[in-house]
Amino acid sequence: KEVDPIELGDLLVLNEESSARRENSKAVRDLESKIRATNKDKVVEQVAYTWFNRFTALQYMDVNGYNRVRVIAPADNQTRPEIMSDASAGVFDDDLVSENTQNIVTSLLDGRSASIDPDNEAYRYLIVSACNYWHSAMPFLFEKIADYTELLMPDDLLSGNSILVKLRDAMTPENCEDVEVIGWLYQFYISEKKDEVFAGLKKNQKVTPENIPAATQLFTPNWIVKYLVENSLGRLWMLNRPNSSLIDQMEYYIAPEEPETDFLKITSPEEIKICDPACGSGHMLTYSFDLLYKIYEEEGYDTTSIPTLILQNNLYGIELDQRAGELSAFALTMKARRKHRRFLRNPIQPNICVLENVKFQTEELNEYMTTVGRDLFTPLLRTTLTQFEESDNFGSLIQPAMRDVEGTLEVLQSKDLSGNLFLKATHDQVLKALRQADYLRQKYHVVVANPPYMGGKGMNGKLSDYAKKEYPDSKSDLFAMFMERTLALAVKRGMMAMINMQSWMFLSSYEKLRGKLLSDATLLSMAHLGERGFDTIGGAVVSTTAFVFAKERHKNLKGEYVRLIDGRNEAEKAGQFKEAIQNPNCGWFYRASANDFEKIPGRPIGYWVTDK
Repeated sequence: KEVDPIELGDLLVLNEESSARRENSKAVRDLESKIRATNKDKVVEQVAYTWFNRFTALQYMDVNGYNRVRVIAPADNQTRPEIMSDASAGVFDDDLVSENTQNIVTSLLDGRSASIDPDNEAYRYLIVSACNYWHSAMPFLFEKIADYTELLMPDDLLSGNSILVKLRDAMTPENCEDVEVIGWLYQFYISEKKDEVFAGLKKNQKVTPENIPAATQLFTPNWIVKYLVENSLGRLWMLNRPNSSLIDQMEYYIAPEEPETDFLKITSPEEIKICDPACGSGHMLTYSFDLLYKIYEEEGYDTTSIPTLILQNNLYGIELDQRAGELSAFALTMKARRKHRRFLRNPIQPNICVLENVKFQTEELNEYMTTVGRDLFTPLLRTTLTQFEESDNFGSLIQPAMRDVEGTLEVLQSKDLSGNLFLKATHDQVLKALRQADYLRQKYHVVVANPPYMGGKGMNGKLSDYAKKEYPDSKSDLFAMFMERTLALAVKRGMMAMINMQSWMFLSSYEKLRGKLLSDATLLSMAHLGERGFDTIGGAVVSTTAFVFAKERHKNLKGEYVRLIDGRNEAEKAGQFKEAIQNPNCGWFYRASANDFEKIPGRPIGYWVTDK
């Protein structure tokens, strides 16, 4: 019988007579404190997704042979997890299972320690030990477990009805050939909450910050990811290396009609910075990794050093959903491990920034300023530190007031305030705010995104007010605000690639936004998808378009446009796109100059309009 997780917590952990209260009283007190600070539903949800992320990660590593002993998956011709079968035979991997855990598990399994369900209890200890083992390599996903999270691990993990059995059925070797399976699982994990949020919108309920991820996340079809990355990162590289063989490996790349001479110069792949400001579970970034790997290879880099160089120099993700941010970092780590088998022995942490709320009291900052030096605290710095009070609401739309974040951050990081506990806490928060600001400053050669979609009617009060104040020309929808924001994140002559709703191309409410975009940038290419661009969204629910801008006005440059509005599904549109770039005379391939859009009232993106 399935038991509601909240009742489960009441019965087994919070009950006055629970064994947990006797054996791990501090963890129970921490749990009660956390519930008082938020509420029980939020705590249960957080713990549930924490274990979901860990279980999926362990299964993915099992299937791909990254765990020396499989933690979730069974050994060949067995039904129990391999690590449990080995433990029952008295065999342990000394790295994966600590000595203390070996003693506890052995005692449980041979009956020396009393337990209602010794097998399940022993297996829980083995999972915790494996998670702790991976902490040093992937702290973003495998935090050290010594708190109530362990107490709230699902109890039934070995029966035929276990969540792990269902996980193994879904995460087969075939499905785990690409790490994007993790993103698909997460999208469906939050699908029920998404339905709840949309049902609330019909009742005029606003989307609260904690529900923004469920309301706005949508997994991007693989071919569209390739189109966006190949025609931004790939195009930038081809401009700098016109003889590169990379062109032969990009099936959705549209070669410009005429050679370009005015573009962003790149001398080395290590220079390139790519950002996804709404990275979700990392789909854009993982394909960018693939393309960058080919670029480094072509430039003659040692293949064992390439994964580290990519994670260290090239890829940046920003996200307001901690769950998705963890999976994005994990996905990139797995990409690196696949390319270099020893990567996890000395891994580089991916540059994924999960934006967190940071708040300061005026007196707190004044005292901190006095201690570290008032000369550092310019009005712009003070303003920047106060811009992250609504990070979970505004996300990457936040525009830091400071420009030289990096220099100030470097100076403050050198300060040692460990002797003052009160100021140390403030110091840590200041550094957190500045690190977040550093991700949000203009420094990227390529910005690529599938941004959140949310109309003004769904926005909560604070988000709506922020949109009107900071993004008056694009306030109608989050996706439109992200068009402005992502272009601002790119350096001059950099590229912005995005998929979003097609409404910005035509509606009068976006006329000022179109004017701004066409004045400040050049539309290089577009895959106009129309309806049914996402198989996961049934019917003609949304009409979308994917496109690439260069952040500089090229008056005479014609962009390439592929009209795919008649395609009935993802596969058909992808096929039509490939046919168009191979045969420009197909009837749905167009070349048009943005100068001509200016001649049409309202400046719509009317790429198919004839000269007449």
